[in-house]
Amino acid sequence: MKISTEIHSTSRHVGEEKAIELLAKAGFDCWDFSMFEMVRIDWRDMTIIESSHPLNGKEWRAFAQKLRHVADECGIECNQSHAPFPSRVVGMDYLKRAIECTAIAGGKICIVHPDNNSNAEQNAQMYNELLPFAKEHDVKIATENMWNWGNGEHQSSPAACSTSKSFCDHIDLVNDPYFVACLDLGHAEMRGSGDGAPNMIRALGSRLQALHIHDNDCLHDSHQIPFSMDIDFNAIAKALKDIDYQGELTLEADQYLGAYNKENVFEGVCELAKSARRLEQLIKEV
Repeated sequence: MKISTEIHSTSRHVGEEKAIELLAKAGFDCWDFSMFEMVRIDWRDMTIIESSHPLNGKEWRAFAQKLRHVADECGIECNQSHAPFPSRVVGMDYLKRAIECTAIAGGKICIVHPDNNSNAEQNAQMYNELLPFAKEHDVKIATENMWNWGNGEHQSSPAACSTSKSFCDHIDLVNDPYFVACLDLGHAEMRGSGDGAPNMIRALGSRLQALHIHDNDCLHDSHQIPFSMDIDFNAIAKALKDIDYQGELTLEADQYLGAYNKENVFEGVCELAKSARRLEQLIKEV
């Protein structure tokens, strides 16, 4: 089974090109193309503000091609990507740009967040509008299980795809082979919103074609390295084996490398790779 991780947390220290090199050197088979810097969001009023990142410049295609070249030289492939969010603020033009960048980089799946507070029918409108463009570029769109906060109980509350039923409803309503599920294990384990990652894995079955893997205290969205907090990865490994999961093991422990710097970030990347291999071994053994 191939292991992968997002490049955003590493690139904050060394830039995207060097991040890909370090991932390959650490033993990752794949890289997840993080495109959050394509669009900057003012979270106070949920508006777009100017971004100077190359993905927002005139040469965005050349930038994606450059990353593809670096990865090819290092012997590592792009397996999936993450479009900027929230999708309703970002808009169709940037979501399509993310899909095209995914194709240029060689990725096969682009994760596009649903709108947290919309139902399956409402979110289907956005995905159905994107699907023809995605098919032209041979890139699948994956929706992801979300969560909300502030229900007065100091824990997460339900949002789009946060339960097995909601997630399956989203996938089945669109009903297209180019529309699949990316299960965020950390989100699924947050008390108050989901019904647990093992249950959701089994409910999704073959719909599940991508993962966001990280750890937390089953309350907060900590995005920490697997096996460092409270999530039961033995139960998750068993569920993945039960459905014969065929995708990659992709980490999204993007807060973990915050404790590192430019000089020692490679040590952290190596620890991330070890955690992914540990999960791979668990799946073989359960």
